[in-house]
Amino acid sequence: MNRNYLDEQFNSFKNELSSYVFRLVTSKELTEDIVHDTYLKVIDKMESFGERSSFKTWVFTIATNHSKNILKRQNKWVENAQDYGAMLHVKSKEHWDAFQNVFSATPDQLYEIKEHLNYCFNCMNKTLEIEQQVCLLLKEVYSFKVSEIIEITGLTEGKVKHAIANARKVLINIFEHRCAFVNQKGTCHQCSELTGMLNPKQDVHMKAKALKLSKAKNKENKERLLDLRLELVSVIDPLNSKNSLVTTYFLENSEKWVKEGKQKKVLENPSETKS
Repeated sequence: MNRNYLDEQFNSFKNELSSYVFRLVTSKELTEDIVHDTYLKVIDKMESFGERSSFKTWVFTIATNHSKNILKRQNKWVENAQDYGAMLHVKSKEHWDAFQNVFSATPDQLYEIKEHLNYCFNCMNKTLEIEQQVCLLLKEVYSFKVSEIIEITGLTEGKVKHAIANARKVLINIFEHRCAFVNQKGTCHQCSELTGMLNPKQDVHMKAKALKLSKAKNKENKERLLDLRLELVSVIDPLNSKNSLVTTYFLENSEKWVKEGKQKKVLENPSETKS
């Protein structure tokens, strides 16, 4: 494979690779570094590429290993990470003004529900074990075959399938109890507070219904609701969408806001308005 052809092939899925890495490390700067380092390693190791797998699978393997090394140094996210961020912005003028600067730069200055669902999925996916995060994303969002995921992760077929099944089980449980679109008693302050402020003319539940998300009544519906959510996520590029500035802002700062929120105990009185 000559250099020009290599560049052509790499660039054909570079956006997809960047999207995948960003969902794992939730940092635009880190994503750019990992993708760049992956490219350099591909060039350096090109002679060792024996075409036992596709070029794309091989590149994703390199990027996945790099990302996992970073993730091992980080903590899993708590399920209510969004709540801390939302309430800090509701209660603190400093946080609200900082966010407004970001929001004012978005094309239409509207925070779309589908974009929020995409962001919400990413937060919930970050609560999973590393292998579960990787396997679920590769299979359900980026449409890799199980055989390709085995190649990328180095896991056995049984472990890959187990990781995906467990990830789905955990996410179904989280969304069933937290998501205000699935359960009207869901505890997601992000939906009720920030979404309403950013787009007050938008009827949240009508938009949710239009996205085919409704309260689940049995196991089959719960599985289907997760599939619908994953289908929606799979067509949104978190780095190149209308609300990518907002999504990036939220994801890059969530861990910091959880620490700050716990120190300030912002969730003890969620009905307070911002100062």
